[in-house]
Amino acid sequence: MQLPDLDEILERSHVVRLPLSVRFRGVTEREALLIDGPAGWGEFSPFLEYGAAESSRWLACALEAAWEGLPAPVRDSVPVNATVPAVAAADVGRVLARYDGPGTVKVKVAEAGQELADDVARVRAVRAALPHAKLRVDANQGWSHSEAVAALEALAPFELEYAEQPVAGIDGLARLREEVARRGLGVALAADESVRKAEDPLAVARAGAADLIVVKAQPLGGVRAALRIVREAGLPAVVSSALDTSVGLRIGAALAAALPSLPYACGLGTGSLFAGDVAAPAYVARGGELDLREVGADPELLAAHRAPAEREAWWRERVAAAYSVLAGEQTTA
Repeated sequence: MQLPDLDEILERSHVVRLPLSVRFRGVTEREALLIDGPAGWGEFSPFLEYGAAESSRWLACALEAAWEGLPAPVRDSVPVNATVPAVAAADVGRVLARYDGPGTVKVKVAEAGQELADDVARVRAVRAALPHAKLRVDANQGWSHSEAVAALEALAPFELEYAEQPVAGIDGLARLREEVARRGLGVALAADESVRKAEDPLAVARAGAADLIVVKAQPLGGVRAALRIVREAGLPAVVSSALDTSVGLRIGAALAAALPSLPYACGLGTGSLFAGDVAAPAYVARGGELDLREVGADPELLAAHRAPAEREAWWRERVAAAYSVLAGEQTTA
């Protein structure tokens, strides 16, 4: 896709700051830059610590959605999981109450400053609240090899659907996968960071380091880029989000809806963790499913959640830096 002019991108941009109902990834607010493009809305919301090169993938996704539009779906709705952050076990019920009929729950584990006992208690509380739900855990690379082995042994009795990125790196995943098989734990391993943050997102598949991959439209450079990665990897895929607004979640849903096969519920239910959003109504699941309705930002909500002027300037500078990376890639292509 030919890059639109930077000035036009910035003219069409809105920076928002949205409140969360629960602390997630260490924050209680989420900032994002939304683009009202000629083909639809795009979202640019790389996490604050990401540099220009990594953020450029997220901008490519936003520009694809805003200028090129989303690919045609092959299904009318997508199943989604509920997400339980690393809260105390006593707070699990309050988090789950924000979701409507989830059949699958992802539980965050390996939080800094917490113990394995906290993780086990949290997963146990989810199982008690939803006895028939499928459970998966996400460690975000938080465990060492030995910690992961101990944790998966402790959590295996809960019949986990899979464990997402329990350790860092492709080699670490491959070594852990061998150990899990040797011990007969019966827990599948999913690669997330080893796909979306890798220079080569297909390396994990070639190494046989995971049973499935997690794909996210923004970090992978857009819906069409993510579809190519899934096709070439040849592994089952779970579509997830990165704490996106309703705009970004709809882009993720477009990815899930365009996949030839969708064997797992998608991690696109995090809209339920927001206390405020940009769409009216917010893009949240009903009965554990997201429909494929059109989603755009509401002008009144954009105004109500507009970020402070200094944060708006910071995000616009960030767009310009990421745009320079994309422009350089097109020049050398």
